[in-house]
Amino acid sequence: MSLFRIQPHGRLQEWVAEEKNYFKDEGLAYEFVHGMSTVQPAVQAGPVSQVKDGAFESYERGREVEVSSACHWAVNMASSAGHGRMWGHAYSMTPAGIFVPPGSPILTASDLANVEVSVGYHSGSHFSTLLALEKFLPPEHIRLQFVGGPNSRLELLLEKRVEAAQVFSSQYYVIEQQGYRKVVDASFMIGFLFSVDADVDDVAKYFNALRRAQRDIDLDLGRYTHYYLRELPDQYHSIVDVRAFGPGERLVFEPYTREMYEETHRWLEERQLFPENTAPAPEYAEVVAV
Repeated sequence: MSLFRIQPHGRLQEWVAEEKNYFKDEGLAYEFVHGMSTVQPAVQAGPVSQVKDGAFESYERGREVEVSSACHWAVNMASSAGHGRMWGHAYSMTPAGIFVPPGSPILTASDLANVEVSVGYHSGSHFSTLLALEKFLPPEHIRLQFVGGPNSRLELLLEKRVEAAQVFSSQYYVIEQQGYRKVVDASFMIGFLFSVDADVDDVAKYFNALRRAQRDIDLDLGRYTHYYLRELPDQYHSIVDVRAFGPGERLVFEPYTREMYEETHRWLEERQLFPENTAPAPEYAEVVAV
């Protein structure tokens, strides 16, 4: 029997499900494969380089797992481009925000006009930052700086090498504990992509286990926040107290509907965030498992 390969997303649910044997209870033979949240190159010294490679590009290259997560924008486009199928029975929400260092003169979202906000290319931080700032600024005054994944942005913020950056989930709690200030909320939705070769029954077992884990986290979060240390690089373990962290990414067992899929695709196309014809919107039922 081949193993059902799971790529965690910096959240608690997979670790709780493993601790409680929920995957095994479902009859799922599995293994964890570390993903983009922890496996990232170190930030280089000197000027901050532009990194035009993100969640969507990782799906283009192929993630060798049966199920993984990314922002719902990237998963929407990846499924539309035939890189897997989107799970239509659940999504998750993560706390996120645009943060600035202590003492920064940037106090409000309007102060971010023409200020480079560091984000990850074609990833949740990219799209959610645009969505958040559009409420305050005209497009010509929104400036994004593509610097890499969540831990790259965390490192650059802590070193005060960028003026502002979007962080989410565990990195959100790290930066908050270091006295950084959130200028504007940029929470966003996360989707799930599973391989076209994955057994849909196994995917359902995976989500059954996560549903049970979510209940445990809701009931007593403090029993499980130590698992954040598995998702954060060792260099940050000594500066944080994970006992004070919040729940992070929360699973929502509601449908990712046709309306959600089509509106998201239309939003991306209107802003021309991908090259033309990267992933034309196919019929919803073809790319979303419902």
